[in-house]
Amino acid sequence: MSGARGIWVAVSVFLACGGGGGGGTAGPDADSDADAPNGGGEVCEGEVHTGEATYYSADGSGNCSFDADPGEPMVAAMNTVDYAASAACGACVAIDGPDGSIIVRIVDSCPGCPQGDIDLSEGAFPKIAAKELGRVPISWRYVSCATSGPIVYHFKEGSNEWWTAVQIRGHKNPIASLEFKDGEGQWQAVPRLDYNYFVAEQGMGPGPYSFRVTDTAGNVLEDSNVAFVEAGDAPGAGQFPACE
Repeated sequence: MSGARGIWVAVSVFLACGGGGGGGTAGPDADSDADAPNGGGEVCEGEVHTGEATYYSADGSGNCSFDADPGEPMVAAMNTVDYAASAACGACVAIDGPDGSIIVRIVDSCPGCPQGDIDLSEGAFPKIAAKELGRVPISWRYVSCATSGPIVYHFKEGSNEWWTAVQIRGHKNPIASLEFKDGEGQWQAVPRLDYNYFVAEQGMGPGPYSFRVTDTAGNVLEDSNVAFVEAGDAPGAGQFPACE
């Protein structure tokens, strides 16, 4: 893992995610809830979604292309409509069920789930209802994750200077876009594919890179001097502020 990092910039604009707050810091988040490892609870969207919850045997992997982590039970798969071609990947969702409330992180999609439905891990479902029920009504909203520390740029296996695929990990809020600075100093938008990688089909060059990442609240992080790590991680210098 390379520690090469450049500048960090946080810019906040007021969008549907409640404003996003001012510039954050790259250090631990003081608002993190130790009892809710996946979510801090700060609401990132005013809209309350409704649907039903089911459960499946989840290990943290799935269509979002995150690594498996059987020790993290509070994960879930989002219905196809709200998955939005991977836009929901890594987002934290606060769910209210018949018997309780939880916060889960989206790691997968659920193609057979109607809009509004969420398929929870077996460990998460009993937090909101008796497991034997199997399917229960829920309401849910996007919230900031309780993540502390900087975001991480993960380069997909097979990436190189001619075909470069980058995934953002460890983000507090859902990711809206990724841009890189080309050889002429211009920002270039990188398309996001449905398996949760931003893929530059013509490549980004050999690196190191300058990246600009925007979350769904309009907060912006800029990193320069990000080293290429084939099938590995390069840390950023900052983290998004929690939604307010």
